[in-house]
This record gives sequence, C-alpha cells and structure tokens, in this order.
Amino acid sequence: MASKPEELTINYTDGDVQTVKELDKVILSKGAWTTILFRYQDWDARKQEYGPEKFTIRRYQKRDGEYQQRSKFNISSREQAKNIIAALQQWLDEAPEG
Repeated sequence: MASKPEELTINYTDGDVQTVKELDKVILSKGAWTTILFRYQDWDARKQEYGPEKFTIRRYQKRDGEYQQRSKFNISSREQAKNIIAALQQWLDEAPEG
C-alpha cells in the first residue's frame, strides 16, 4: 500500500494484461482522509483494446502509515460527468460565498 497520496493508483494488472489503466489523477484533499479523482480506462478483452475513458472518486484513510481505500464512486460516462459538473456549477453560482 502507499504511504503518500501521490503514490496511490488505480492501475491494475491481471496476469500480463493491464486491465485498468490510470490516465490521470487530481488529489482533491490530503490528510488522514484523502480524496482523489482518477481518469482511467478499462481493458475490453473482446475487442482487445481499452474502452472509453471513465472517472472515479476514491476516498482513502491513513492508518498505521498506509492508505487504505474506504469508498469509491464511479462516474460511468462523459454524460454523467457533464451532469455532475453542471449541477455543481449551478449550486456554486446560486450560493453566496463565505
């Protein structure tokens, strides 16, 4: 397991095949609880190629010097990602700063 947020990854290899390929990540918060937004692709064995990009938000808790995943939320499509962005933008535009 990782001891720093920068070391956390969702890359996954099964045998000789990388079945989850991390494309990018943004660390949203650091500390005892760390939140990371990942952009990734899954391997499609039928087509022998990576599928469309997906997104996931993962929460990790640091215990005994190591981060352990505690929860995740998968954003399964670009459309869902756009809807999340639109909702957050609307709420931020409506809310007074403070």
